[in-house]
Amino acid sequence: MTSHHQTLALLLFSGFVAITLAITTWVSRNRRGSAEEFYAGGRLFSPMENGFAIAGDYMSAASFLGVTGLIALFGYDGLLYVVGFLVAWLVVLFLVAELVRNCGRFTLADVVAARMNERPVRIAVGTSSVTVSVLYLVAQMVGAGSLVALLLGRSGEAAQAWTVIGVGALMVIYVSLGGMRATTWIQIVKAVLLLGGTIALTVLVLLRFHGDVDRLLLTAAERSGHGDAFLAPGLKYGGDWTARFDFVSLGLALVLGTAGLPHILSRFYTVPTARAARRSVVWAIGLIGGFYLMTIVLGFGAAAIVGPKAVSGSNAAGNTAVPLLALNLGGGADSTGGTVLFAVVAAVAFATILAVVAGITLASSASVAHDLYASLRRGGGRPRSEVAVARVAAVGIGVVAIGLGLLARDLNVAFLVGLAFAVAASANLPVLLYSLFWRAFTTRGAAWAVYGGLVPALGLVLLSPVVSGSPDSLFPAVDFQYFPLQNPGIVSIPLGFLAGWLGTVTSAEVPDEAKHAETEVRSLTGAGAV
Repeated sequence: MTSHHQTLALLLFSGFVAITLAITTWVSRNRRGSAEEFYAGGRLFSPMENGFAIAGDYMSAASFLGVTGLIALFGYDGLLYVVGFLVAWLVVLFLVAELVRNCGRFTLADVVAARMNERPVRIAVGTSSVTVSVLYLVAQMVGAGSLVALLLGRSGEAAQAWTVIGVGALMVIYVSLGGMRATTWIQIVKAVLLLGGTIALTVLVLLRFHGDVDRLLLTAAERSGHGDAFLAPGLKYGGDWTARFDFVSLGLALVLGTAGLPHILSRFYTVPTARAARRSVVWAIGLIGGFYLMTIVLGFGAAAIVGPKAVSGSNAAGNTAVPLLALNLGGGADSTGGTVLFAVVAAVAFATILAVVAGITLASSASVAHDLYASLRRGGGRPRSEVAVARVAAVGIGVVAIGLGLLARDLNVAFLVGLAFAVAASANLPVLLYSLFWRAFTTRGAAWAVYGGLVPALGLVLLSPVVSGSPDSLFPAVDFQYFPLQNPGIVSIPLGFLAGWLGTVTSAEVPDEAKHAETEVRSLTGAGAV
């Protein structure tokens, strides 16, 4: 890219950073310093504000960069991510949103521990929440690295590494100083910017083809080199039975994983009532649905206008399809329009990554402080406040995410998020649903449900083609690939539910009927909710 692209994009990105840091500074001066303020923003946000924030949290680098890249490279099969990400919200709306808001206080573990022996449950759910959050953070770091490589003309890994470190440092600042209130406003600003940029690009793509969607699809198929197969299932996931099982596994992970994502569940505590939580989800579904419909146009537009060869030539995983599309729509690399549009899209993508990593880091640091620290701390010495521990945890989580992000920089960000969704669906969703709906559920069942999904999910990923045994693996020079699927969801999700059931039926613990009745009434009516 030319120096004009770099300079303008960095100026726009710097402007966003300046605005968000100003928001963070303002909030840090006006906060009370309480746990409720830090974790839940004082529960003062309206359904519309929270709906925009949820959309900002959910529309990540995986959506804007990864999904469009997969559609540009694989056509119809890339649509699986769009369908999975959107359908998942029906599970959240009907099974989770109101009940979680009524039963919990700050984290997922609050819901589960309400009728269990708290210590083992909080340790298990806190560990799982941090694991999911770190996996999700890695995807955002990879997206940041891809953008920097494009902006700097792939001029070396050092600049890429320093930018990932910079993103990590900024997210720690947002979380440590501003807490949930600053993070929420950053999400809202980012959602507006992302939706505005996506609408503009979609309109330009449709204008390029005079509103003829059929012509857009046919041109994309023609330029793909695959012909009609580009518009039919099977290009990525239909080659053999292994690929088909991978397809089913990924679909399960995407549809079921959202309801177990810690940073999404924590957003329901920022509104005053369960009704407001449900209305927040309705707002979010409308915004997210519109966004994903537009990513379909952008994906096929990148295939038709830029071409899959150019997309994969810039980034093998397709993560730079949208910036390249913007460059072309604006008139090309040497044009003023192309420079401006490319810079705007790159800046919006950077803003997307920054906002999402702030939300995830806050959720994971809350799990460390509110669940793990409070449960593992022994007597002796002066106990530190949860908020102070959360700020320290944010730094540690940022360091881990930066390191893993640099290691996994050549993987598609949507694919990486699929792994995070698989772990969330395997470890968090079973224990959440059992806690809310199964009267006989016990403490052992809760711990087994978490570990019975978490350990197989992580173990199968380590033994899969993602880590070793193929040219695209993290460690291509070694081969300890014993599990053929790239996504473990089809195996690990049922194992999580099975382990929870098995732990419960083999437990000598007598379920507390009074606590279950209290939880049931509270979840359904909101009586006694915080």
